[in-house]
Amino acid sequence: MKIADNMYVAIEYSLNLESGQEVDRSQEGQPLGFITGASQIIPGLEKALSGMAVGDAADITVEPEDGYGAVRDDLFQEVPRNQFPADVEIKEGMSFEAQGPHGPFMIVVSSINDNDTVTVDLNHPMAGQRLHFTVKVVEVREPSAEEIARLASGCGCGCGTSSQADCSSSGCNCG
Repeated sequence: MKIADNMYVAIEYSLNLESGQEVDRSQEGQPLGFITGASQIIPGLEKALSGMAVGDAADITVEPEDGYGAVRDDLFQEVPRNQFPADVEIKEGMSFEAQGPHGPFMIVVSSINDNDTVTVDLNHPMAGQRLHFTVKVVEVREPSAEEIARLASGCGCGCGTSSQADCSSSGCNCG
């Protein structure tokens, strides 16, 4: 069976940046599972996997526009210093988890302007990056009714992968 829209797919993968730095990988025996066409993985990776079958392996390069997008200047914002914990010394490059309307997201301190404001970068940490995946397809099948229901309820978090937030607080009960 080949990967097509609305299929359950599981892959073993590693993700490296252009520099060669590995930034993510599936854990041994815990492949990343997703339903194609459900926006659970970046578009460039999903497109490259289309037509592959169990046992197929590939090195896939995803350009920024098909990954996490280009770095957007409008996502650099000044934030009052008092929005950060008072007991933390803020430094450039520090990252913090914030809560948004769609769940947690990361912000990175871009610069410290003065004693009253900090510029933060709200771009995805991999925005503007060319991504290099090494993948192996380990499962391709029709999704189960439970997987479709979980997707419809918003539980498509990818529980069990090291790069994803813990889903236990979302009510998913997956992983």
